[in-house]
Amino acid sequence: MQEQLERVAEVIGALQDPATDLPLDALDADIEVGIEDGTVYTSVILGYPCDSQQDDWARRVRAACAPLLADGPLAGAELKFDLFFDVPRTESGDVPESLRAVKNIIAVASGKGGVGKSTTAVNLALALAAEGASVGLLDADIYGPSLPTMLGTEGVRPQVKGGKFFVPVAAQGLKTMSLGYLLTEDTPAVWRGPMASGALNQMLTQTLWAEDDEEALDYLVVDMPPGTGDIQLTLAQKVTLAGAVIVTTPQDLALVDAIKGVEMFRKVSVPVLGIVENMALHTCSACGHQEPIFGAGGGEKIAADYDTRLLGRLPLAMSIRQQTDSGEPTVAAEPAGEVAGLYREIARKAAAQVWMAQGDGGVLPEIEQG
Repeated sequence: MQEQLERVAEVIGALQDPATDLPLDALDADIEVGIEDGTVYTSVILGYPCDSQQDDWARRVRAACAPLLADGPLAGAELKFDLFFDVPRTESGDVPESLRAVKNIIAVASGKGGVGKSTTAVNLALALAAEGASVGLLDADIYGPSLPTMLGTEGVRPQVKGGKFFVPVAAQGLKTMSLGYLLTEDTPAVWRGPMASGALNQMLTQTLWAEDDEEALDYLVVDMPPGTGDIQLTLAQKVTLAGAVIVTTPQDLALVDAIKGVEMFRKVSVPVLGIVENMALHTCSACGHQEPIFGAGGGEKIAADYDTRLLGRLPLAMSIRQQTDSGEPTVAAEPAGEVAGLYREIARKAAAQVWMAQGDGGVLPEIEQG
């Protein structure tokens, strides 16, 4: 009997994880197998949020284990499967008090503006939450904070606790903070580099993302300003990033700037979790014809050239713009829709890369200010 149960564990361990394209055994995923009253109980614990994948995994596990339940000691046994996740913490040195209950910080960046970075960041955060994670979203786009518009929280002001910390604004299941909550409407942020960096540092270190480990954030998604300037360097210097997601569009100009973003994060020892190719394909609403109007294959080429991965391609769809403008981004507006499914797949793949990077061992080096 024990030999057969071990065989069940081996069969499950050989199954490929869709978010990493690696077998569970290669990921050192926790696999549990037991039997009680004629039922074989199995479970897998992954290191990234995956609530939506329970049924798919259960189907695959049952199919793989069916031959083992057809004869021998386990003949006729029923099989039950459960999928769990446990998000590990990115190791770091000394961190500000307000960030001690944040497990992982993910930067969403782009080499240039206009590629849909902020839309991707907010939907990525919502997708991680939809998969079961506890998520915060920081709008670090100091010069053009758009998070209040995208989440329908214009005019909201964060509360202050103890005269020291901002309390994040709750929005659609996320804990959020933005300079847009602190500025008056239509007031531009006209700041020099040091002032902008100081504003980011204040939001990072004076926002009470969680009061204790029980309320810990699995992920803090940071929507970066476009480019490779002071704000990006400030973030890399102040905290240990779990990784960065680079957003681009397929056309050559955007790809050139996306490469600069990849190179910048590499120079400050931040793992690039992958590339998101936005506006990759347009579908005509009248006839259904699909066309890659900005070109094709650019994100995949960057991923191959810079030893990272293409996390996913997103369509050029009017609905994404309309939903974000109305304060209810796609993942919240149409959670069962095709585009929301793409965002959730990207979120799982990015979070899986965070998990794998931690498994590689080692603490990311801290960047010293020169």
